[in-house]
Amino acid sequence: MAITTLDGLVNALANDCSWVVIDKASISNAVANTVYSLWRATGQPGQGAIPTTAAICDKTLLGSMQWSNQTSPRSSYWGWGVMQSANSAVTMEVHDRVAHRGGLVLNILTSQTVDLDLTSGGLNPPADRIGDANFSDIMWWLEVYTDGGGTASNATVNVTYNDGSSGNLTVFAVGGTLRAGRMIPLNGLIPAADSGKYIADINTVILSASTTVAGNFGFTATRQRAPMPLNVANRPDSFDWAALGLPEIVNDSCLFLIQNAVTTTTGTVRGNLKIAHG
Repeated sequence: MAITTLDGLVNALANDCSWVVIDKASISNAVANTVYSLWRATGQPGQGAIPTTAAICDKTLLGSMQWSNQTSPRSSYWGWGVMQSANSAVTMEVHDRVAHRGGLVLNILTSQTVDLDLTSGGLNPPADRIGDANFSDIMWWLEVYTDGGGTASNATVNVTYNDGSSGNLTVFAVGGTLRAGRMIPLNGLIPAADSGKYIADINTVILSASTTVAGNFGFTATRQRAPMPLNVANRPDSFDWAALGLPEIVNDSCLFLIQNAVTTTTGTVRGNLKIAHG
């Protein structure tokens, strides 16, 4: 059965858990005070592939942390972790990469189809990975896979909300130069007129200007599982189940790292995680 007692959790962490090793190389050309994905960073887990079509992600993908699925009524929980970064004042976040779509370019002005649809009529990921049925637990990102050009551009992103209505989000300063690994959060760009709605589908994107270099970008839907603030460079910080919030790790979750960049590189990142089963 699911872990419901502290004794059960302690026993699972000691005797019934999956170990996850993290050893990620630094990504260069970062922009301070922005968000970066470590999906494409080399190391362990391995470098994730650039997606070419809209798809549900799972833990079999290269780039995902590897751990053991459980058979109901057993479940998995993130119960302990130790992490260190070569940079100080960094927050590492473990996210479930629910779905992604890449292969879009930064040098054309015509509409590009995204069709990253999490509804039952679209990709339809498992409900337990989505969280709340209104998609309020899902974080949406514009993710860059290879550098664009130096000319600044805006992006108009057409979305469908949880109530079936549609609208546009405006992403400013796409380009000039948009570097590989950059993740631009979209949830906060929902206009006031659509306040209280949540994004369920990204339909299309149109750029206002060519950045002059095609690059490669796309969109990603994630669900945050837990943050880990690392305050001192190269010092391992430990996080127990209470600090992590003991989030359930649903079968097939595609776990990867996101961080806030504080300087011009993401810095090397190393650590170990324990996913408890029971």
